[in-house]
Amino acid sequence: MRAGQRANDAPLAALQAKGLTKIVQDATGSLTILDDINLEIASGETVAIIGASGSGKSTLLGLLAGLDVPTRGQVLLFGADLFSNDEDGRARLRAQNIGFVFQSFQLLPHLSALENVLLPMELSGRTPDGADAARAAREMLARVGLAERLSHYPKTLSGGEQQRVALARAFVLRPPLLLADEPTGSLDARTGESVIELMFELNRERGSTLVLVTHDPQIAARCGRRIELQAGRIAAA
Repeated sequence: MRAGQRANDAPLAALQAKGLTKIVQDATGSLTILDDINLEIASGETVAIIGASGSGKSTLLGLLAGLDVPTRGQVLLFGADLFSNDEDGRARLRAQNIGFVFQSFQLLPHLSALENVLLPMELSGRTPDGADAARAAREMLARVGLAERLSHYPKTLSGGEQQRVALARAFVLRPPLLLADEPTGSLDARTGESVIELMFELNRERGSTLVLVTHDPQIAARCGRRIELQAGRIAAA
């Protein structure tokens, strides 16, 4: 059964959070970062998570991806309970369903642009539609305008080019869900605008679900829905 579908072909929610809470210990005692978050994101939606610094946006995104573990609560990824799995099980679910775009690019410096895009295919043992991995990576890099940069290492690429490599890596396996954490935060305004345009364009082509964290109201306005966090709680959705 494909991700995002029930047995009767009715669409599954891409993400559901139920009572999601994250409490950490600091020097003064307990600090509640997220408090009883309940939300549902439908397959195919574009959603911006917004709020002031420290409101819990990146923590929420990390929990929705299973990169962090909640103090209590549940996350369903296309119907699968993330936290009923151990770390390896969560990693397998992520590899099958999620592409990531980070503010700091997270490219491996010792790998070329082509090798960075090949990496998720090598780790998962999958290629899109059974295509040749190297060809799929080259085609994806050409799609983001980097056909002439295949052998370049991250340190030789501009910030905008590095983020384009990160987009190619995130989309190469055609994941049903893309998560982006401040994807333009390290870029100047003009470069950031071109990267965001490309990200939304690729997302439309793939028909995937997009959930992004952003401080930029113009980026948030391009999404179909906005979820606002205030002090670890949902203020508007």
